Formats: sequence, C-alpha cells, structure tokens
Amino acid sequence: MGHYVLATGYSYQDQTFTLQDSYYGPDQVMGYADLESYWRAFNFTYLVVYPSERQVEITAVLGSHSDEEYNYRYAAQKASDEIYTLTGRDQFFAWFNRGTNLVSLQDYAAAAAAYDQAFALYPSIPEKKRPWRVMWYQTGPYSAYYYSGRYQDVIELASITLDAMSEPVLEESYYWRALAREALGDIEGSHQRSSVRPELSPRLRAVFDTT
Repeated sequence: MGHYVLATGYSYQDQTFTLQDSYYGPDQVMGYADLESYWRAFNFTYLVVYPSERQVEITAVLGSHSDEEYNYRYAAQKASDEIYTLTGRDQFFAWFNRGTNLVSLQDYAAAAAAYDQAFALYPSIPEKKRPWRVMWYQTGPYSAYYYSGRYQDVIELASITLDAMSEPVLEESYYWRALAREALGDIEGSHQRSSVRPELSPRLRAVFDTT
C-alpha cells in the first residue's frame, strides 16, 4: 500500500495547496503551515528535474545551492535555527534534520549528538503525533552512531526498529546491525537475522522501551 501526495495547485489568498493523495483521494486541501511541517519530516528534500540543455539556466536559478556541500550546510543551519523556534514534533525533526545534514557533511560526532537530542525529545511528543516510523524511512542515525564508534547504539536502535514491526523487513536495519556486530568482533552474530531485544541503554530506553 503506497501513500503519496502530488501538489497540483495552490491558493496564495487562502494559503492552501491542492493535493492528489493516493490514499485519501483527489483534491485534498492542506494549509501552507501543515505542508511545511510534513516536508520538514523529510528534511525539506527536493529534486530538480530538467533537460540537460537547460543546465546553465538551472544552475543560475539555484545559485549557491547548486553546490552540494553548500546546500547541506545551508540545510544544517536552517535546522539549527528552527530548533529554537519550534516545539513538539517539529522540534524533534529540526534536531533530526540537523543530524541528517551533518551526516551528509561527514561530521558524524556532531550528527550523533543532534540525533541524541531528537530522541531525548521523543517521549515529550503527544503519543498520537510521535513519528514512530521515522527509522523506516531515514537511516542517518545508523551512520552517525556507527562512524562515531557507538556500535552498541547501532545494534540497539536497529533491533528496536525491527522488533516494533509486525513483519521485520527493513534491510537497512539488518545491514547496519550486522556492521556494528562485526565491528565489535561478533562475526557469528553479524550473520544472524534474529531480532532479540537488547538491554537498552538509558539514552534509548526512554524513547523506545514500551514494554
């Protein structure tokens, strides 16, 4: 079952977008602020699709943002600024996005610290608004923790993510957990798919332990 949204129109006067939603149906209406919040949950990622003969024109339109590193640094700063102006779920994603952009800049220690702050906020978000599937779609914390030498945190986070699924099928979680187990010398364990719930560290227990 897919759930995708295509924006097909907008009203500047009403501050709304018209959306074609593969789950809820056609001509859905969403306010600017709500769409921005949902977009924030995916780090404001966008793709620019254009024919090759318009490369010069597109580069001019994007300006400094045509440089990948500049774009990531800009996005990291945007997330950092939002941390102090947002609350709740949006603030969680501001911290999470800071981590994601710092991973792309290969600043893994700072990224790990940002993800720690995001996960620390998670329990304070009203239960119905918690982004409990975030690790299904975004795997930046695995990179940040792994390349910071925090292998046990990778194992815990991957196991918890898989354990929470009715059918544990996330190949990224298996992959990063195997790498972390191998890094700790557990070669046999790195080959196993079993999702045995680990003893949680205090950092992750507050976020994910629902037993």
